[in-house]
Amino acid sequence: MKVDILTLFPKMLDGFISESIVGRAMRDQRIDLHIHNLRDWAEDVHHTVDDRPFGGGAGMVLKPDVLATAVGTLKTQETHVVYLCPDGKLLSTAKVRSLAQKPHLLLVSGHYESVDERFRVEFVDEEISIGDYVLTNGTLPAAVLLDAVVRYVPGTLGSEQSLKQDSFSNGLLSFPQYTRPLNFNESTVPEILVSGNHEAIQKWRLEQQMLRTIHRRPDLIFN
Repeated sequence: MKVDILTLFPKMLDGFISESIVGRAMRDQRIDLHIHNLRDWAEDVHHTVDDRPFGGGAGMVLKPDVLATAVGTLKTQETHVVYLCPDGKLLSTAKVRSLAQKPHLLLVSGHYESVDERFRVEFVDEEISIGDYVLTNGTLPAAVLLDAVVRYVPGTLGSEQSLKQDSFSNGLLSFPQYTRPLNFNESTVPEILVSGNHEAIQKWRLEQQMLRTIHRRPDLIFN
């Protein structure tokens, strides 16, 4: 799988890449990741990538010509262009699985007020948000999306069972987990988990998933 990230802040991704599962996937050659600075495609001496919005208003807007040139250089027939923005479709496990099937993702990180709407309409295949809040720019959302997607690249995780136990994998939140010591601060591990009865354990875990989801995220069940 190939991934390109287009951003104004490539150094923000240095630590994330080297210390995360993404770095391991790169070292194992399971993904081919490239980070690009949008300013490299600006043609003026000041490497200008933004300008004032027509109609007035606070902030600046990323220029469509610079973005189009950058995407045109990086894009192939297999490329799926994703623009990370607060007003995009909310990221979900189903979407992550779908994106993990793409041979080439080009993640465009926005900044300032937005990017020119003409670029969004003509060059972007999909717009994605990681939550109902606003960050300084789209570089961190691009990293979040990449981390989630890489987990579904075959062979990336040590155990594929981990994916089945994740929250949202079956539409429910994950079940509680326990480890040693058996007794901690006058609290002990539920007896069922040390019973050795795997069928009963699986039933208990599903019940816990249901209870936790109803309590914390009822929208996942009742909507």
